[in-house]
Amino acid sequence: MLQSSLEMKPEDNSSFSLLFLFCVCVCVIETGEGTAEEGPAASERGRVQGFGQLGRPQGQLEPEAWAMEESSGQPRSPGGQSGESSYREAQTRAPVPRLLGLLEPKEPDGAQRGCSARAPQPTENNFTPKCEIAGKDALSALARASSKQCQQEIANVVCLHQAGNLMPRSVPRQCQLSGKVSPIIQWDESRMLHASVSKPVRIAYMLVVHGRAIRQLKRFIKAVYHQQHFFYIHVDKRSTYLHREVVELAQHYPNIRVTPWRMVTIWGGASLLKMYLRSMKDLLEMADWAWDYFINLSATDYPTRTNEELVTFLSKHRDKNFLKSHGRDNARFIKKQGLDRLFHECDSHMWRLGERQIPEGIVVDGGSDWFALTRSFVEYVVYTSDRLVSQLRQFYTYTLLPAESFFHTVLENSHACETLVDNNLRVTNWNRKLGCKCQYKHIVDWCGCSPNDFKPQDFLRLQQISRPTFFARKFESTINQEVLEILDSHLYGNYPPNTPALKAYWESVYDRVDGLSGLSDVTLTVYTSFSRLGLRKVTSAQAQKEEKLCRFEPQGFPSSVHLYFYDDHFQGYLVTQEVQNPATQQVESLEMWVMPRGTLKLAGRSRQANRLQNLEVGTEWDPKERIFRNFGGLIGPFDEPVAMQKWARGPNLTATVVWIDPTYVIATSYDIAVDAEAEFTQYKPPLNRPLRPGVWTIRLLQFWEPLGESQFLVVPQTFNRKQPLRKDDGKWLHAGPPRNEYMEQNFQGLAGILSLPRLDETGRASHRHTQLIGKALENWTDSSIGSFWSVAALCVASPSSCSTLELCSKTSWSSLSPDPKSELGAIKPDGRLR
Repeated sequence: MLQSSLEMKPEDNSSFSLLFLFCVCVCVIETGEGTAEEGPAASERGRVQGFGQLGRPQGQLEPEAWAMEESSGQPRSPGGQSGESSYREAQTRAPVPRLLGLLEPKEPDGAQRGCSARAPQPTENNFTPKCEIAGKDALSALARASSKQCQQEIANVVCLHQAGNLMPRSVPRQCQLSGKVSPIIQWDESRMLHASVSKPVRIAYMLVVHGRAIRQLKRFIKAVYHQQHFFYIHVDKRSTYLHREVVELAQHYPNIRVTPWRMVTIWGGASLLKMYLRSMKDLLEMADWAWDYFINLSATDYPTRTNEELVTFLSKHRDKNFLKSHGRDNARFIKKQGLDRLFHECDSHMWRLGERQIPEGIVVDGGSDWFALTRSFVEYVVYTSDRLVSQLRQFYTYTLLPAESFFHTVLENSHACETLVDNNLRVTNWNRKLGCKCQYKHIVDWCGCSPNDFKPQDFLRLQQISRPTFFARKFESTINQEVLEILDSHLYGNYPPNTPALKAYWESVYDRVDGLSGLSDVTLTVYTSFSRLGLRKVTSAQAQKEEKLCRFEPQGFPSSVHLYFYDDHFQGYLVTQEVQNPATQQVESLEMWVMPRGTLKLAGRSRQANRLQNLEVGTEWDPKERIFRNFGGLIGPFDEPVAMQKWARGPNLTATVVWIDPTYVIATSYDIAVDAEAEFTQYKPPLNRPLRPGVWTIRLLQFWEPLGESQFLVVPQTFNRKQPLRKDDGKWLHAGPPRNEYMEQNFQGLAGILSLPRLDETGRASHRHTQLIGKALENWTDSSIGSFWSVAALCVASPSSCSTLELCSKTSWSSLSPDPKSELGAIKPDGRLR
């Protein structure tokens, strides 16, 4: 039936368009064919079942739809929906589904992969291809690309490729060796410690950074810095806050410079290779920087051996290029890496456009995109006119993860092939069971892997005795800072006793200079509410003394917001607010520490029930690190929350998860089967939105007996599109889902079993909330947020008219307090900062 439909010749434009849409839908069902970093599929640790009106199971799902220890797949919803993709499509009214990958549900029975090669072409944005596009991947990419510019680029690339004018058919090999020749270089501690170097190498470190973690970047620079080396920093074009901070940092050191240009470098994108090649050219043209080695690093790296050890080692092997190969069968690597596929980057996405042939005459290799290259090889890559390099540049312009293969392939086929050493001089914390979750499918049309963050239990891996390794990755201070302190002390000794902030970490999430565009309406609502709660606290604290000097009025929006961690635990938000004292007219800057209140209740009594360690709801679930990246759990009416359960090992069990909204409407209910070895289970139910603002309850039960309960807040928004909420906005934004139905299936029959109140009174209160605007709305929002957050402390940036306020620099918690581990300071006599 499908085949005959695809072969039909449309009679009019409407059927023509329908045929195209149907064809694209079939195209994108195809699963991804490999991972850029191969890893085993996640083990099945649990399953999810839907519930009928009275909680009866509706049938177990396919294992592919729910892979546990943690699953990023979406099981079928209890109402018979096909999961998140159908829900998202209904909510956004997208014309075609997104591309599906390895962890998606199976194709329907009878479905055939591929589309007709002569399917009708998309015509959105008045776009017309210059040729007849053939192939399911290209058609899918054209259908999903959002801008006319990107569609045109995709079509141009595909047309050139179809005509045979894009890819080189053969590339000349210059290496005289057959096969891969790589000497094995071991680390000899005793010889390196006593080795003398007549002419030590000088290193050009290329730092590629993004995000907002300026303190971690400073700590890294402090650890790796030496005045004899050079540091060239590229900050992603989207990271404006970090760029400002890095530019200011570079002004204090003559051997630290920032690229005068910036690019958007996405994971796996061709832009990353372009950035490296342009940076290499810049470094070669800096006549005052006489460097010998090019080493690329990121802010999530950290040294594992000292600068002296690295310089001694590289000076001894100054003619060698250090790149890590994949270490597997080459044909298998090509398939897994997608090197035999055509990709193009636009709209900050890598689009898969079809198949291609590997050029004849060369050996294609690859592995890690972290390397140490000699200046002579960098000069060759940048300046040569050899066909080997020029044609490989063309080939890798349309390649996924090109930086993981381009330099390997050029070197291995060049006249300098004998200089290759199969080692990138670093330790990477791979845990493919957790790191290969296809977590980059929103950026690339492929599955990819990412290394895990190091933690203290991984420290032995950092001490590679026999291998010459000098750096490790990844490290994230928001995940674990203790391991950095252990490593730092191991290399350079402990900080002096009573050094402040060794266990503290701060990270900016908002700065006024960036404007409000980086904030959602939910975060803007919460941050302004935090400010009001803080000002009420300082006013109420002085009410008995009637001290007018401690009364303040806010001046505009908060000026900055930081995440605050201590001892590797999230401690809350630090909100800085400019205020004016009406009595003195003095403008001051207050910082407020707003701390989360706990809401978890564990109620289990049996051995099985005691397995439950945590129950949490949030957004931005990271299956690799198994945390919510939305650290404060700030959830708005249009968010898609995830329920996560953490378990101790123990007997198998089946638990029921029930979601209850603020008016006691049962939004959903489902079963989870928890295997003996399961550590985490998580699921994002496809709830209709908007979610009703207020306090939600999630209950975990076994045989309808409670195991645990937690509450979370769906924030009542005081802003819509960065403007104060109007009455008409609240009528739909705060009213809950259409017809009060979170899912197609109704679960209210469980209300009696759960002993929930009647809906009448709570429904009337909810209706009143939809009418609120202005001060009344702020009061409701502040009351709601105040039940989940408390103001722990306040301080002032400079001496205040309110004498009871402590100076922020004198506290231990403020973002303005001393942080020696992340403060760079003056260069020491030995040329170092640490």
